Amino acid sequence: MESESLALFPLHTVLFPGGPLSLRIFEPRYLDMVRRSLKDGSAFGVLLIIEGAEAGAISAVASCGTTARLVDFSQLPDGLLGVSCLGERRFRVLRRWQQEDGLHLAEVTYLPEERALALPHEHARLGELLRELLPQLGSAYARIPSRYADAGWVANRWAELLPLPPASKLALLELDDPLARLAAVAELSARQPPAAHV
Repeated sequence: MESESLALFPLHTVLFPGGPLSLRIFEPRYLDMVRRSLKDGSAFGVLLIIEGAEAGAISAVASCGTTARLVDFSQLPDGLLGVSCLGERRFRVLRRWQQEDGLHLAEVTYLPEERALALPHEHARLGELLRELLPQLGSAYARIPSRYADAGWVANRWAELLPLPPASKLALLELDDPLARLAAVAELSARQPPAAHV
């Protein structure tokens, strides 16, 4: 498999392909990364922080993440840079290092792109619920292309929306089979108390 170098933005969240990500940028290392991304259209990698702080030292991150591409930016009321991103491709980290400015970089290999699969009849309700839910979530999903009949897309949206621990979301991201991820989120959704259903 071919590998390439990728700038990283470690976070206490798991980004899924096709999902939205909003960031407040204030650290110089990430401001420079965003400038480069805007200039050359490159993506960066989002990885779950296992041990450490988003704005400090990071000692451990997940080995599987998702690339994010900038789709919009603006100055926030507090003067910080706000960026909106879209999750694209899953990747696995082969090795990771830091630049002198603190920016994390990695050599990564991309995992197979998920093919579009029809939403199975037994999970049709998950697609219907999403169709009702996403418009109620405000601007986060307004620019996200919707594919309510695609099993992988529906699985990814539920994986990011369900109130699960980050480790559980990471386990879902690492599943290569979209239908397996869909079955897993269907089971997890059924276990949620009624108040947790979004």
